[in-house]
This record gives sequence, structure tokens and C-alpha cells, in this order.
Amino acid sequence: MQAGLPYARLSGFYFFYYAAIGAFLPYWALYLQTLGYSPLDIGTGAAMYSALRLFAPVAWGWIADHWQIRMPMVRMASLAAPLTFLVPLESAELVWLVLQMLLLSFCLNAVLPQLEVLTLNHLYRRESDYGRIRLWGSVGFVLAVLILGPVLDRTGLSPVPWIIAGLMLAMGVLSLSVPDSGFHEPHSEPADGLLTILRRPEVLALLVACFLSQFSFAPYYGFFSLYLEEHHYSKSITGLLWSLGVIAEVGVFLGMVRLQDRYGSRFLMLCALALTAVRWAAQVLFIDNLLLLLLVQCLHLASFGLYHAVAVHLIHQMFRGRLQGRGQALYSAVSFGAGGALGSYLAGHMWEQISPDAVYWMAALSATLGWWVAWRWLRLESVRPV
Repeated sequence: MQAGLPYARLSGFYFFYYAAIGAFLPYWALYLQTLGYSPLDIGTGAAMYSALRLFAPVAWGWIADHWQIRMPMVRMASLAAPLTFLVPLESAELVWLVLQMLLLSFCLNAVLPQLEVLTLNHLYRRESDYGRIRLWGSVGFVLAVLILGPVLDRTGLSPVPWIIAGLMLAMGVLSLSVPDSGFHEPHSEPADGLLTILRRPEVLALLVACFLSQFSFAPYYGFFSLYLEEHHYSKSITGLLWSLGVIAEVGVFLGMVRLQDRYGSRFLMLCALALTAVRWAAQVLFIDNLLLLLLVQCLHLASFGLYHAVAVHLIHQMFRGRLQGRGQALYSAVSFGAGGALGSYLAGHMWEQISPDAVYWMAALSATLGWWVAWRWLRLESVRPV
């Protein structure tokens, strides 16, 4: 590791951020269902959360790049995020759920894209070490999911919002000790402007492939726990399945340096997208076979771990200097924002009007299209090696 790198503080920030996500993703939809929200309501709320990611990351990225207030902005948003759980959801009115999702999204969209920039800037010329810090996020996610499953089987789901808020508060407090990082480019202003970079075929191909990947993930994030509940799995098993996928991705983050050096970013992205398509199809086929479903969950190591690590590195190489924040923000907006919003909204409708299985067949098709786009247009000859 580079001398002076705040390894423990960056790792701790990722730990609490993803521990909060580990409490949120598997159990939030189940909690909302106990309050009386329908699958369509839950899908609408998730769509609103993702829709704001179309705009908020780009706005936050521009502010951070232009005013050079990246870390103060992250601290402010981290401390504000727990307050969003004070919105009164017990009435089961959709308007309150939409408000809460918009506020939470507004805060978190100031955190993760800029945290990625901060970490990669601290890792100047050691960007391949990113995975060794990011893996602590996976550890936090796994611990939160595994611990909460058995606890919620005993207590019910009423503690869920307070647990999520508590983990986010810990993240906010820790952010106060994370130092800022400056630019490390010989010339902090890139030679090409943002629009010029966006016209490059490889950049467009990467963003479209990321959109289709996260479109396919929306039913998983929003409805996987409900899918398992329909097939009579307990919350403990639900937690085990969620955590298993993230445990598998830790190995990817640890081995990312060797994988990048040996196979290259394009090949790894193609593998990730192909295995994502296989994952969603296999999930439908083996949903009632716990042993096979456990094996299917291990594909998370590629469909998210490998995909995300490669995408973050490529965006960092394609958007240099003062465009770093906007590059990561665009990645978040196009993939988790546009892809997640459209995927969540369509999944909610398909879930009620067709079937849960149809939702995941749609996801498999989307990931397949993402693979084709990357195979056809993601040529990286002009991109500086990771």
C-alpha cells in the first residue's frame, strides 16, 4: 500500500456504507410489506430512488469537481442520510414512501461516487489496490445480512429502519476522520472535454452495457427477498443467500490485480455480463432447490463483484483529471440510476400483471443484450491500461 494511505479509515467507511446496504436491500421490501405496501408500491419507491440517481450524482459530481469540496460534501450527506428514516411510513401512503426514497437517494448519491474518486486518488498509481479496500464493504454487507436474518426471525421486522439508520450514522461519524485527496494528474484539466469523451464508441458502449446490467439487477435488489418468501424460505435462509453472493465477490476484489493483468478489462467485463445472464435464468429454474440456488448465488462474484471493479477502473481511466467526479457520477446515473429506475418500475408491473418468473427472464435478456453491446463496441485500445 502507498505510504500515508488512510487504509483503515477508507476501509471502515466502505464497511459501514455497505453494512447499511446489507440491512436495507434484503429486508426493506419485507418491512414495507408488513406496513401494507403492495409490490407495485415497493417497485415504485425503488424506481423513485433510482430515478434520482439520473440527476443527483451528476450534480454532486459537478459541485465536487468545480468547488473542490468532495470530502465536506460526503460528510454532510453521510450525516444527513440517517435522518431520512424519520419520514412516517406507518400510514402505508405511497407519497411518504416516495418522499423517503427520494431523500435517501439524494443523500447517498453524494456519497458513493465521490468516495470512489477519493479512494482512487489516494491510490495514485496504485489503482489496482482498490479491491483490497473495497472488499471491506463486502465484509460489512455480509455481517449485516447474516446477523440480521436470525435476529429478525425472532423480533419481527419493526427494528429494520432503526438498524439501517444506526449503521448510516456510524458511517457519517467515521467520515469526519477520512482525509480529502487532491488531483494527481500532471495537468488537472483533461485535454478533452466531457462531450468529446462521451462521443467515443468505447465510452458509450461501456455506459450502455452498464445500464443494461443494472436494469437486470433491479428485480434482484427490489424483489429477491419477496421472491424467496413466496417460495417459503425463512428470513435466516434469505440472509444466507444474500450474504453468500457477497462473500463470493470478496475473492474477486482480492484477486483483481492478477485478473486485470492476465485477462484485461474487456474480457473480464464480457465474462461478468455473460454470467449475469446465466444467473437470472438459473435463479428461475432452480428457485425451489436450495442447494442449486446457493450455487447460483455464487455467480454474484462475477455479476456484481467483477463487473463493478472493472467498470469503476475503466471509468477512472476514461475520465481524467477534473472530470473524475463527473465520470463516476455518470456511471452511477446511467447504470444504477436509469437502469435501476426503469428496471424497478417494469419489475413491479410485471410482478403483479404477469408473474415473478417473467421478471427474472426479462433480467436475463437485458444482461444478454449488455454482453452483446460490450462484445461489439467495447474496444479499449485508446484507454490507458488499468
